Amino acid sequence: MDPREYELMYHVEDRHWWYRGMETITRALLERWMPAHSPRILDAGCGTGAAMTTYLAEYGMVTGIDLYAEALRFCCKRNAPRLARASVLDLPFAPASFDMVTSFDVLYERAVSDELTALKEFFRILTPHGRILLRLPAYDWLRGQHDKKVHTNRRYTKKLVNRLLEQSGFMVEHLSYANTFLFPLAVAKRLSERVFPPSDDQSDLAMNAGAFNSVLKFILSAEAPLVSRVGLPYGLSVIAIGRK
Repeated sequence: MDPREYELMYHVEDRHWWYRGMETITRALLERWMPAHSPRILDAGCGTGAAMTTYLAEYGMVTGIDLYAEALRFCCKRNAPRLARASVLDLPFAPASFDMVTSFDVLYERAVSDELTALKEFFRILTPHGRILLRLPAYDWLRGQHDKKVHTNRRYTKKLVNRLLEQSGFMVEHLSYANTFLFPLAVAKRLSERVFPPSDDQSDLAMNAGAFNSVLKFILSAEAPLVSRVGLPYGLSVIAIGRK
């Protein structure tokens, strides 16, 4: 990812509607699916550290890894206590070191040359019956300017994520799409970019929702009980729970 994106992420993820809405969805998933006893959590691809230093820390002892020094620099500004610079393709941890792995929008990046290798690494460092919480962008046909900016390798479907998890040894416990209610707006935006290409290379994070930020956060957050239980049939993200 462009280092400038990390600075932007650091400044917006505490208030941006997408991050806050996804936090609500993630909390619902953790409440339903997380191991019960004193979990050790690895946030694999922790970015600038907002998740690991706020809500994830409420559920256990969190360690963060990221490939990029710039990301870890912002994690240090958040006083993240346990950090390592590492690739998800080669984790510097012994087998059975963690009870849960979270990986939020990481495996899709070009820097991850083989997501199956990364998933097998997650499987290796989990304790027996440990779980993975995985989130990835959905549908390759939805590629847009944002994907170019953040170096997207590919986007996913539930079927593909299910197959990758099973091939790496996990039992898939739950699969859902998310960001469903706003899906039509996103599709319209992506299609319009093909007709009227943006004049710059800004990612979606640079777009200021202004007065609509709270409304968009409310709409996305409202999906939480559905995503964590019955699941949603389509959306901008794929979310999966796998168990070792």
